[in-house]
Amino acid sequence: MGNSRDGVYRETGIINEIPETGLPVKWRVPIYSGYAGPAAADGRVFVFDYQQTAGDAFNNPGERANLNGSERLVALDATSGKILWTHSYECPYSVSYPNGPRCTPTVDNEHVFILGSEGDLKCLQVADGKVVWSRSLKNDLKAEVPIWGFSSHPLVDGDLIYTMVGGEGQGVVAFDKRTGDIRWKTLDSEAGYCPLSIIQAGQTRQLIAFNPDAVVSLNPENGKQNWNIPMQPSYGMSIARPMVEGNRMYASSIHNEAVLIELSEDEATAKELWRGEPKSAVHCANATPLLMNGIIYGTDCVEGCLIAVDGKTGSRLWKTFEATQPAEKRFIKHGTAFLTRIGDSNRFLVMSETGDLQIAELSKEGYTSRGRFHAVDPTAECFGRSVVWSHPAYANQTAYIRNDKEIVAIDLAR
Repeated sequence: MGNSRDGVYRETGIINEIPETGLPVKWRVPIYSGYAGPAAADGRVFVFDYQQTAGDAFNNPGERANLNGSERLVALDATSGKILWTHSYECPYSVSYPNGPRCTPTVDNEHVFILGSEGDLKCLQVADGKVVWSRSLKNDLKAEVPIWGFSSHPLVDGDLIYTMVGGEGQGVVAFDKRTGDIRWKTLDSEAGYCPLSIIQAGQTRQLIAFNPDAVVSLNPENGKQNWNIPMQPSYGMSIARPMVEGNRMYASSIHNEAVLIELSEDEATAKELWRGEPKSAVHCANATPLLMNGIIYGTDCVEGCLIAVDGKTGSRLWKTFEATQPAEKRFIKHGTAFLTRIGDSNRFLVMSETGDLQIAELSKEGYTSRGRFHAVDPTAECFGRSVVWSHPAYANQTAYIRNDKEIVAIDLAR
């Protein structure tokens, strides 16, 4: 979701709408399966996938599938799609929804960091894919692999790299980014599935962790806890990252779990303003909600559509299936669309679970489509329908979009 992880795409010269004739495709490259979004940086695109060699890959929310195969990081030339190098390692799976890795690679100058579904945390050289260091959360820290796999994208800040690990005293762990050594660990909690983020609230930088028990603020230097607001999503599904606008933070999860938090402007404290209720707020599963001008936009787990919510009260303003499944009129489970705001405008890039890239204007009044383009076919299965559950990368006036068979580069230049 960008360098600042706020879901805002700040490049200029981007199209205002998608013409009926479609968009130019720069290149297509075959890959293997996975949910991990691509990452684009410094002329390269990184994509993380899984090559299955044995086992029965089925999707059952309550049962782990046991597979043999390899996780693989691929580095591509951003202009041509040429494969520059690959790094592959054997990785048997025992997770539910075993399509592949969940975590987008994190690029930090000359290094790229990956976290695989079974807890393989690696630092590689951007130039050639050589492994600098490698840790196993499962073996080295005795962490239990969550049923849906490790999903907390590595976060680099200064000399440290953070991720959710899970277990007694190690809900969050900070590693030395150069060596992989543990610098500190904290919290008695399960790992959950949510990426960490660092925010500036008032005078304080805060590391925000949403685990299956609470939204927690930590000191990023030492892990000391600032504040804790309880929130317990069903099945431990803390997935969508809490998002901030001004001094308001919105945390959301499946069913009726949501909370709007007010961050103190003077000290590292916070308080709850309101909680989600049935038919109010928006209860997000695997797509992060965004805040704009006091309005919350997100795709709802229960109803499966995009919903706009008044941030002051939690009341719903409107809803539409245009962003998720345009053919639907009511209720699909875990409807998904990834929202990316274009600069400081009210225009958004909307990646639907059907594989369509849209541009749309979002406001308090409603959702206005400014064209759509079918970028990739939906290849993953969810509750009997085919979906794309991978967040695109936007860079170089280009959208880099993947499914379980290919990654494509689509021209967004005006």
